[in-house]
Amino acid sequence: MRFFNFCQISLPLIGFALLGFIAPRANAALLVGSYNNNSVLRYDEKTGEFIDDFVPSGSGLLKGPTGLTIGPDNNLYVSSILSGSVQRYDGKTGNFISTFVPSLSGGLDTPEDLVFGPDSNLYVTSINSRTSNSVLRYNGKTGAFIDTFVPSGSGRLSAPFSLSFGLDGNLYVSSTLTDSILRYNGQTGAFIDTFATEAKGSEAGGLTFGPDGNLYVANFKANNILRFNGKTGAFIDTFVQAGSGGLNDPVKPIFGPDGNLYVSGLNSNNVLRYNGKTGAFIDTFIPAGLGGLNGAGFLAFTEDSTVIPEPRMGLALLALGATLGASKLLSRKQKATS
Repeated sequence: MRFFNFCQISLPLIGFALLGFIAPRANAALLVGSYNNNSVLRYDEKTGEFIDDFVPSGSGLLKGPTGLTIGPDNNLYVSSILSGSVQRYDGKTGNFISTFVPSLSGGLDTPEDLVFGPDSNLYVTSINSRTSNSVLRYNGKTGAFIDTFVPSGSGRLSAPFSLSFGLDGNLYVSSTLTDSILRYNGQTGAFIDTFATEAKGSEAGGLTFGPDGNLYVANFKANNILRFNGKTGAFIDTFVQAGSGGLNDPVKPIFGPDGNLYVSGLNSNNVLRYNGKTGAFIDTFIPAGLGGLNGAGFLAFTEDSTVIPEPRMGLALLALGATLGASKLLSRKQKATS
């Protein structure tokens, strides 16, 4: 009985003490492509404070960074639009690893956006309407060309800017010059339908699926973010009104760890934050030019799951020592009285 009481008192205290210093804390960061100075900058995901040049200017011959994505290997992949290639960087240090997809591989010309698909392969929009105007697929481990997943002009595709896989496993691509979002079979690349249509001259750009399963599209000329039903493509609303918070030439919207929507403005050269449920403007998360930002482009959140001791570690150790000391004292008293 006395042993049961000892466990009841001591073990929870020991467990509580241990939690004070072994609990892991994941640190995320917001990466922003700085188009005009050929770099990728890193900012604190909670405050927007500038951290560093994650990918320094011109590293790996980076020229005109556009699409950013974190791969299955946790490394950073960047479309280098002016050199016509895809570059790979260490996801923790930003150090250059390799040219993952060389220029002209499989006909790659002017790569804009990129994403890893459900098959773990890399899909890249090749936006040059004179030579490619397609979506190309590459081996997700080696970068070797696999096939032209969406052929040039399929479904009237014209200037494919952004792409994303939906919850249905199909591929959605913004066709900028036809003001539409096109849907393709996620396994074969065959054209399915024109999923959503916008007002003429809107110039559909970056797209993403939100936590609510709906599709959000940034429009260059209209300077707004539209929301469409993620299953039917039916228009829901103008989620972010034209020019809200000073929005100017929105590139690609993404949802952050806090559930809010982050949008970079190419001409306003900043990153704005909007309420993830209502679309209401919250704040200028990254002010114009902060950290040398020049030509705010694509965004990506990255996580570092390194175990970092909490500030309470010293107190936790003291608590653990006190707990163990108390248990020894209790044991001695029990022996003395038995």
